[in-house]
Amino acid sequence: MSGIDERDPPRRTDDGHDGPAGGTFAPAERPLEPWGADGEPPEDGRAGDWPTTPAEIPLVDDTGLGPGGPAAEGRPEAGARRHSRNPVDRLTRGLPDPIRVVVDWLVTIVGAVAIVLLVKAYVVNPYRIPSSSMEPTLHCAQPASGCEARFSDRVLANRFIFHIRDPRRGEIVVFATPDAARVKCGAGGTFVKRIVGLPGETVEVRLERGEGYVFVNGRKLDEPYLDADRRSGEEFGPVKVPESGYFMMGDNRSQSCDSREWGSVPRDNLIGKVFATYWPPNRISVR
Repeated sequence: MSGIDERDPPRRTDDGHDGPAGGTFAPAERPLEPWGADGEPPEDGRAGDWPTTPAEIPLVDDTGLGPGGPAAEGRPEAGARRHSRNPVDRLTRGLPDPIRVVVDWLVTIVGAVAIVLLVKAYVVNPYRIPSSSMEPTLHCAQPASGCEARFSDRVLANRFIFHIRDPRRGEIVVFATPDAARVKCGAGGTFVKRIVGLPGETVEVRLERGEGYVFVNGRKLDEPYLDADRRSGEEFGPVKVPESGYFMMGDNRSQSCDSREWGSVPRDNLIGKVFATYWPPNRISVR
């Protein structure tokens, strides 16, 4: 026997629940009873306003993303259209889906082309070396005269660098040819040469043992980039470079049509500094 007389009537416990005569229920043993709104059990035995089946119980998960969670408040009802911040979506709202896809692709392609054109115009532009005037520093493709490589070098020119600083002696630059170059060289457009003389300097070529050496303001110019067999065999000058001009020469002096033929290049004609070779793969380098 447990010591509890099952004939004893239940007694009201201190917290208002019915319990056995011997004492109160432990919290884990307390039976669950539905209560009405007035705190008393409903007379008809129903569970009042409390849900009685799992389907009636609202779900609230730990993240608050469930239907009854706090994050659900303020969310749009099912089926409500979300407003996109994409301007293309706003402009094409209401159009059939196939047309919207076509418009989206067109905008993407036009935007990509515009970015490429802006980069080429103001940042970096590629160039191909067409002649042997800069051999062997920059190769051109055989079988053109004086060319040493199978493929022409392709270089990148920095188009904005001369907007923030002045050109420097020894830099290889891309520039628009002066009008005189079209007559003297039989070609025009864009040339690639090396800066030898700066504004206001006096440039001349003197022969020493049959080889031409550049002198600037009376001092021999150190040119480690120039091979001995590439020097010219003719004297030149002296000439003074204009205050807004630059004296250009190719590294292959005997086959370069440069400032010795058509004069200095105005500062406004400079396009950019060659800073890298990106093709062919075995010639990839940064200057």
